[in-house]
Amino acid sequence: MKNKFLLSLTFGISWLSVSIYFAINWVNDISNYLPKYYVWFVIIGIALLPGFLMSTMFFSNILNSKIKRYPETDENVTILMCAKNEAKTINGSINCIINQTYKGKIKLFVIDNNSTDNTREIVKKRQLKNTYNRSIKYYFCKKNGKCHALNQTLKYIKTKYFITVDADTFLDKRAIQNIMNHIVYKKCGCVAGNLFVQNTKSFISKMQTYDYLLSIAAIKRYQGSYNSTLVAQGAFSAYNTEYVKASGGWKECLGEDIVLTYGMLKKNIASTYEPTAIGYTSVPVTIRKFYRQRRRWAIGMLEGLSFVKPWQQGSIYSKYFTLINVSVIFIDFSYILGFIPGVIFLLLGHPYFVGVMTLYALGISAIIFIVLYRFQEKIGIPFRKNFLGFFFFLILFQAFQSIASIHGYLIKIFNHKSTW
Repeated sequence: MKNKFLLSLTFGISWLSVSIYFAINWVNDISNYLPKYYVWFVIIGIALLPGFLMSTMFFSNILNSKIKRYPETDENVTILMCAKNEAKTINGSINCIINQTYKGKIKLFVIDNNSTDNTREIVKKRQLKNTYNRSIKYYFCKKNGKCHALNQTLKYIKTKYFITVDADTFLDKRAIQNIMNHIVYKKCGCVAGNLFVQNTKSFISKMQTYDYLLSIAAIKRYQGSYNSTLVAQGAFSAYNTEYVKASGGWKECLGEDIVLTYGMLKKNIASTYEPTAIGYTSVPVTIRKFYRQRRRWAIGMLEGLSFVKPWQQGSIYSKYFTLINVSVIFIDFSYILGFIPGVIFLLLGHPYFVGVMTLYALGISAIIFIVLYRFQEKIGIPFRKNFLGFFFFLILFQAFQSIASIHGYLIKIFNHKSTW
C-alpha cells in the first residue's frame, strides 16, 4: 500500500513539474495584460493543481485496478432506512432489500422522520410479510433531522454490523452480500458502497450520471485503496456497530455521514470502499435542487474539516486526503474567478486562460474518464450511455458545482444557518 501511494505521488509530482515548466512562459505572456499574482492564482487553480490531483489519482487507480473478492459471509445484519415523505420510492427500496441474495438474516429498521404522507401505511403493510430471514420494523422519530432518526434506533441494533440505505436508493441484488463480505473480512470501521444514478430523465441528472459513474467512484476508489475513504455516504454504506456507538453516533449537522467518517479516521479506524456493492440513488432533476444539494455537500465538507482538522487525522493517508479537500476550496474559487472570466476574455478575442490548451486538457480528461469507465464496465454495471450528458458533464458540470460549493463555503464561514 505504501509503495503504491509513493509511486502515484511521484507520478503526480513529475506531471506537476512538467506542467510548471510550460506554465512559466504562459504566465509571463499573460502578465503583460493582467496582474501577475492573479494570473498565478488562476493557473494554479484551473491547471496545475487539478492536473496534479487528477494524475496522482489516475495512476493510483491503475495500480489498484484489480477487483478484490472476499469470502462469502452469512453474518446477520441490520439495515437503517430513514424516510421523510418518501411514499413514492420507499416501497421499491424495501423490495430491493427483501429480494437480496444475501445468505444471512436482514433486519430492516425503517425510521419515519415525521412524514406527512402515507409512508407509515406503506411500511406497516410491508411488515405483514415478514419472514424468518427478512423482517421489517417501523419506528417513528418526531424530531426533524436525519441524525436524530438514526441515533434513535442505534441503541436497538444488536448485530455486529449495520448498513444505512436511503429510502430512494435501490440496491443491486448482490449489494448487501458484497459489502458485508468486505467489512467482515477486512474488519474495518465503515465501507462505502458504489452509487449510481437511478433517474436519468432530465438534463441535470444526465450530467450527474457521469459524476457518480466517473468522478465520485474514482475518488472513493483512490481513497479506499489506502483505508481512508473520507465519506461513507449515508445513502449506502456499512458500519461496525461497536465503533459507531463508541463515537456517540451521528452529530447534528448537514454532513452527519462525513463527520462520522472523519471521527473514525481520526482514531485510525479504516474506512474503505467496495466497488461491487452497487446501489442506484435518486438525484436532483432540476438545477435548483442540484444547487441546494451541492451547497449542502460543501457545508458538510467544512463541518468535517472543522470537526477533525487535517493534521489531527490518524494516518498519513487520511491527512493527505483531507488536505486535498482543503485544496478543492481553492480550486472552486479559482475556477469561478479565473476560468469563467477566461471564457469571457476568449469571446472578446483574448485567449488568456481559455484557448487551444483547454481543448488539450479536455481531451486528456476524456481519455482519463474513458479508462475509469472501463473499470466500471468490468464490474458489469448496466449503464445507458448518453453522449450529450458526457459532453455537458465535461464542459458545464464544474461551473454548476463550483458556484453551489462556494455558496456553501460562505454560509459555513459566516455561520449562517442552513437546513435540509
